[in-house]
Amino acid sequence: MFDSFRKYNKIIMGFLFLLIIPSFVLFGVNRYEGSGKADKVARVDGADITRPEWEQQHRNEVDRIRQQAPNIEPALLDSDAARYATLERMVRDRVLAAAASKSNMTVSEERLARLFAENAGLAAFRTPDGKFDREGFMRATGRTPEQYEAAVRAELATQQVSLGISGTAFASAAQAAATLNAFYDRREIQVAQFKPADFASKVNVTDADLQAFYKDHSAQFQAPEAANVEYLVLDLDAAKKNIVVSDADLRSYYDQNSARFGSKEERRASHILIAAPAGAPAAEREKARARAEQLLAEVRKAPGTFAEVARKNSQDSGSAEKGGDLDFVTRGAMVKPFEDALFALKKGEISDVVETEFGFHIIHLNDIKPAVVPPFEKVRATIENEVRGQQATQEFAKAAETFTDIIYQQPDSLKPAAEKLNLAIQTANNVRRVPLPGAAGPLGNRNFLNALFAPDSLERKHNTEAIEIGANQLAAGRVTQYSPARALPFDEVKDKVRAQLVAERSAALAKAEGTAKLAAWQADPAGAAFGSSVTVSRLEAQSQPPQVIEAALRADSAKLPVLVGADLGAQGFAVVRVIKTVPRTAPTPEGAKQESEQYGQAVGAAETAAYYEMLKNRFKAEILVPKPSDSAIGSER
Repeated sequence: MFDSFRKYNKIIMGFLFLLIIPSFVLFGVNRYEGSGKADKVARVDGADITRPEWEQQHRNEVDRIRQQAPNIEPALLDSDAARYATLERMVRDRVLAAAASKSNMTVSEERLARLFAENAGLAAFRTPDGKFDREGFMRATGRTPEQYEAAVRAELATQQVSLGISGTAFASAAQAAATLNAFYDRREIQVAQFKPADFASKVNVTDADLQAFYKDHSAQFQAPEAANVEYLVLDLDAAKKNIVVSDADLRSYYDQNSARFGSKEERRASHILIAAPAGAPAAEREKARARAEQLLAEVRKAPGTFAEVARKNSQDSGSAEKGGDLDFVTRGAMVKPFEDALFALKKGEISDVVETEFGFHIIHLNDIKPAVVPPFEKVRATIENEVRGQQATQEFAKAAETFTDIIYQQPDSLKPAAEKLNLAIQTANNVRRVPLPGAAGPLGNRNFLNALFAPDSLERKHNTEAIEIGANQLAAGRVTQYSPARALPFDEVKDKVRAQLVAERSAALAKAEGTAKLAAWQADPAGAAFGSSVTVSRLEAQSQPPQVIEAALRADSAKLPVLVGADLGAQGFAVVRVIKTVPRTAPTPEGAKQESEQYGQAVGAAETAAYYEMLKNRFKAEILVPKPSDSAIGSER
């Protein structure tokens, strides 16, 4: 049935259009709103966050992170944990925005103007005549200046909500000392560890024991589901291959940009500066001009003395001692009046007095290096790559539409799309439903793997839809062979079963022996046998297990020395003799100040978190999708 639908989809779509539109006219849109309720993923102050909004925000964050850290593992960005974290941030932003709005917090025009004036990034969009390059800003940021301004206003307003708490947090010296002393607490201990390996020889297991363990723990002895797949990737590089560029287009581009492919004209000049800042009184500037005119007359009478006159009279400390030499410069390196005069001179000429914001200059042109433009053929490859790159985004959009249509309309093979778009069909074996460590590209993308393991893909071996796996990246795949999860035969995993059962029973024996020794040594401390003493703390574990450190620090310092036990799980058991508390080395005054500041920041963060929880309750913020379990997060890692 679905194959027929694919084949005649345009006819059917037209027919459905004629059926559906009248129903909207007769019954209204409200009847159809119920199907969208499932897309609500969170709610704040009565306003919903929808799944499309969530997905778009996560794509934006993934793109931003990839730009900042191109080598980050894709599986980390596409995990359920990462997606849920994005939703939590969206809820937090909405809660703080609601609080700012209800508190009538605003940002003054003066503060906003000052912020924009100090923003070096915005300065890049100023044209030489001082105007703002609106189109360039929109291309670079994907937002209009008005949208950017609104976002900055909202961010500053919400910052006021948080800073009202974190900025006023206070911790007394006594509070800080009590907390820090507890954190840096040190104990001298001795440890007797009972390791499972020491008890393995005492464990005897029968085939019946192994069979029973295998049956009770069958989930541990399964081969996971896996699939052999083939897939296509369409990206900007692939789109470039389909761009046809004529020789005439390349030569036209070369003519328009020839200066970029070679070296610019360079001029070497010397100058004499009589300083007079633009803001100086008019009388002072006139005096400086007169002095410059006097020196100009002097060097024109004897051009060979220019360097000596510059050393004695120029007020440019950087060049005066070199006879006024400025070395070779290109256009754009000097202020405009100076540059215009410099590039109007012939070699050996001396300019008239040139006025700039720094004062009055006399310029002597010493040498000229003419611009060098390489021949067309030498830079043809570079030009072609640039032209293709400029057209790639537009070509990718066209190719993406073709890619999507062919993948859908011919679901039984990737070959038609590969041939049409000149793409290589790639293959992979033993692909799992969850990205494997180190997986990159489509095989590291959770959305793509979900599509591969969807029922239609597994049962009918149909193509997946085109999946966005990154900025300007689409992928589609199909399963060529599927192996469902299955229990491995007992004989195949017998050795693994034996190892796990022996390890489990050895750990139990170690724990029993350690518990017994703890009781005996507590009754008769003289009979205890420990290793050499070590001093441990939360920051200095001395290779001791975390359970040992925790047990030692939890021991009542008023009852030392004391014996305590530490259950190490699969690593056995430890009896710990806590001998005494060891005072920490007093920090330097700078270190103590830094610790106090860090504690204050921690108190501020805790108070801000508590305030945020209160705001969540006030604005009835709730997330409507389940949080990923720790096990799910762990399996993704």
